[in-house]
Amino acid sequence: MKSLSIAAVFAALLLAPAALAQDAPKPEAKAEAPIPPANVSVTHHSGKFGGVAVDYVATTGETYLTDKDGKPTAAIFSTAYVKAGKPDPNRPVTFLFNGGPGSGSVWLHMGAFGPKRVVVPSDAKDDAAPPYPIVDNPMSLLDVTDIVFIDPVGTGFSKALGKTEPKEFWGLTADARSVAQFIRIWLRENGRWNSPKYLGGESYGTTRSATVVNQLEGAYNDVSLNGVILISTILDFGAQADVQGNEMSYVVTLPSMAAAAWYHNKIADRPASVEPFVQQAREFAAGEYASALIKGNRLKDPERAAVRAKLARFTGLSETFLDHADLRVTTGRFYKELLRDRGLTVGRLDSRYTGVDYDSAGEQPDNDPSFYGIDGAYTAAINAYVRGDLKLKMDREYVTIGPVGPWDWRLGGDRDLDAYLNVTPYIAKAMRENSSLRVFVGQGWYDFATPFFGAEYALSRTGVPADRVSFHYYDAGHMMYVRDADLTKLSTDIRAFIRAGGK
Repeated sequence: MKSLSIAAVFAALLLAPAALAQDAPKPEAKAEAPIPPANVSVTHHSGKFGGVAVDYVATTGETYLTDKDGKPTAAIFSTAYVKAGKPDPNRPVTFLFNGGPGSGSVWLHMGAFGPKRVVVPSDAKDDAAPPYPIVDNPMSLLDVTDIVFIDPVGTGFSKALGKTEPKEFWGLTADARSVAQFIRIWLRENGRWNSPKYLGGESYGTTRSATVVNQLEGAYNDVSLNGVILISTILDFGAQADVQGNEMSYVVTLPSMAAAAWYHNKIADRPASVEPFVQQAREFAAGEYASALIKGNRLKDPERAAVRAKLARFTGLSETFLDHADLRVTTGRFYKELLRDRGLTVGRLDSRYTGVDYDSAGEQPDNDPSFYGIDGAYTAAINAYVRGDLKLKMDREYVTIGPVGPWDWRLGGDRDLDAYLNVTPYIAKAMRENSSLRVFVGQGWYDFATPFFGAEYALSRTGVPADRVSFHYYDAGHMMYVRDADLTKLSTDIRAFIRAGGK
């Protein structure tokens, strides 16, 4: 009996902690931190834009998106410039954003259309070190439209709130839905539902423009638009996909290679200007070259030799290199090969820029000289400007390019729709159902990130009303406004587009 009592004591001692643990009250869940009020700064300014004196109010800061229960889910940072005085019901408002998809609107804001801009070298040279000049921008569009610059979640100062995960906004449709929600809120809070409306983006911002158009005009409670402004356009990702077996990617980039070869004087019979040479490259790319690529390994001499010789003329590359590449030159190889004999690489965003790699033997460049040639200036400018002139007090850094991934690239639908990513049909449908909707397309000759021939291909497909799409070309690259003459031309072209009611 004694041994049993000792065993029972030991059993009780072993089980006691478990029993106590079961009886102890569970710790309370950590309370969610309260969401502070939106951070907003309002300032008053004046300037001269397009030759017209304009007094305007700048409102910069956060707008909260909410869920169906009214709970804040995200803070969208924006900067709105609105003409001061009595509201004019006929005055347009233009919503602008950049791309990435992880890019803030700093580039269009501080480079092209904001009332202030940062000055970088106009001749494709590096921006070097600060201080960078931040000057009045007479090319801003404020004489013809109010402007709202938008930073989607994960860019600028925008972020998810509370328990909402940022990834809930990171995808083709989710991103567009959040931007469209912001636009509806802004229209409501500013009494602008019946104003003429323009939507515009650069790079992936053109993709976003298409998906946002679908969110605004593709529902029963439409927000109709007067115009869409596409700057450095990427709509048809399928055609431009750099994967083995996709021959169209070589077709749409060939005219850009011709432009770069012309600019760097790698053409034997170089014409006086780039336009006629590019036109010859377009015709060759869409004709003989496309036909040769489609034939694949069935392409034989003498046709192969003839195509190779013409390809060498347009690209500035040797026939030996082109033969080794089987007539298919990826853009990365082109950046490295074109000026290899000079020990230089050319830029992706703007092939006017050149860089020096660690060595000249590699297949791909170390980096993109047309990005690191400007990014320091823009990052410094936006942080200094919003905290200075616009008097915004913010406890975090402005994200010019943020890691917004993994990005959900699916449009949703059947297998083929998700396998071939093309958002052009969203724009085409909106144009067919809105007879006043017009599209402005601005492209730089020297842009490889969003080649001009790719934009032309996407917007010349069946279903797009061709008479309401206008193309404009510039003697620079992706951010054509870094070149002073093209900033003036781009601003003048878009100003005319808006004045004409989108025509």
